[in-house]
Amino acid sequence: MTTDADIGGRRVVILGGGLTGISTAVHLRAPWVLFERDERLGGHARTDGRDGYRFDKTGHWLHLRDPAVKQMVDELLPGQMVPIARRARIFSHGVLTRYPFQANLHGLPPEVIKECLLGVIEAKVAAAAAGGAASGAAAVGVAPEEPGNFEEYCLRHFGAGISKHFMIPYNEKIWGVHPREITAAWCSRFVPLPNLEQVIAGAVGAGPPEMGYNQSFLYPKAGGIETFTRALQTRMVGGQVHTGSNPDVVDWRRREVVVGGERIPYRALVATIPLPELLKRMPELPPAIESEAARLRCTTLRYLNIGARGKPRDDWHWIYVPEKRYPFYRVNVFSTAMSNMAPEGCSSICVEMADRGPVTESSLRDTAAALVAAGALGDVGDLVFTDEKQIEYAYVVFDQHYYQATRAIFGFLEDNGIYPRGRYGAWTYNAMEDCVLAGREVASLIDRAVA
Repeated sequence: MTTDADIGGRRVVILGGGLTGISTAVHLRAPWVLFERDERLGGHARTDGRDGYRFDKTGHWLHLRDPAVKQMVDELLPGQMVPIARRARIFSHGVLTRYPFQANLHGLPPEVIKECLLGVIEAKVAAAAAGGAASGAAAVGVAPEEPGNFEEYCLRHFGAGISKHFMIPYNEKIWGVHPREITAAWCSRFVPLPNLEQVIAGAVGAGPPEMGYNQSFLYPKAGGIETFTRALQTRMVGGQVHTGSNPDVVDWRRREVVVGGERIPYRALVATIPLPELLKRMPELPPAIESEAARLRCTTLRYLNIGARGKPRDDWHWIYVPEKRYPFYRVNVFSTAMSNMAPEGCSSICVEMADRGPVTESSLRDTAAALVAAGALGDVGDLVFTDEKQIEYAYVVFDQHYYQATRAIFGFLEDNGIYPRGRYGAWTYNAMEDCVLAGREVASLIDRAVA
């Protein structure tokens, strides 16, 4: 496995065959070897099937902004990626409203709209007053105070009403912790910030155009998102892939990886596996790094793949569900985006559960009833099957320790030729294109270093 002709017999070792690992291999000029725990590559960007129904591993809608990535996708899958205008909705107070909630209050109960509008106005007035004070403070060299956590961020930008009815309960469901435990630094790209005029327009049904980074997406004509993943794999040249292979030890002092008892030397290591999984394979870490590693937090996700008879009553692609009375926080309907993701006249649905524990019979009944209410099912009797799935590392928690811990850990790793990349390697929150870009970036970094 380890014999090759590159300098010193050392290659670039890539741990993990998700999108970041694949992209790293695609872009590297130096010889490489990739180890993937599962029997096929793709990580979370994979598609599973059952009885003619197909399911991605939760929602994977491809949003592209980088010209080179767009060109690569066009070359890999000419005419096979369909552009789709996003139809995302919020399901709360028994109604469906447009996304984002903060710019589309129309359709909610009047008392909720009133509460949200008053909250926004109060927040804007407070911000204007604070801005005046900040100008005075700036004149004497005092920086304005940043929100201490995501709850404060929401209250400052959206006011008490929108925070109460959507921002705080939804984010508590998705992250598994209260927003006051999360910093606000992660959210600038992912949380739309409408101005007061847009909020008011959205409250009276004259809302702004679609907002947010994911206003449209690409999706394969057939095969689910794994069609894209498999196409990307066709450009992996100049190295070796070993599936069903999990590293036992990462010997950072000797720069070797132990897999199945064999030692593989590396000139650089690209780690796209979850950061805690990497660190626990690294013996004799400095005590300070061990201490910071213990502070890393992440939530587990349980989700349901649901095969159903009939088409949904409503034609949304996904919904966000903030209210605690519902057992899930997001629902994706793959067959609405592409009808061949389910047998003719049927639906393939993915439900992301708010409870991190096992799914009970009671929660299944509640889920079916809520899906009917949200328009994803015509009747609870339309359920054909439900498959429970789990993602152990799902959402990184950006708490008060996050930045200090990751700065220390990443500095130590890169000083020792280890490059953590990707959503879980870099311990972050991002999209599929970000993972492709991360692989391209680290490949260029390594190639320049060994040129």
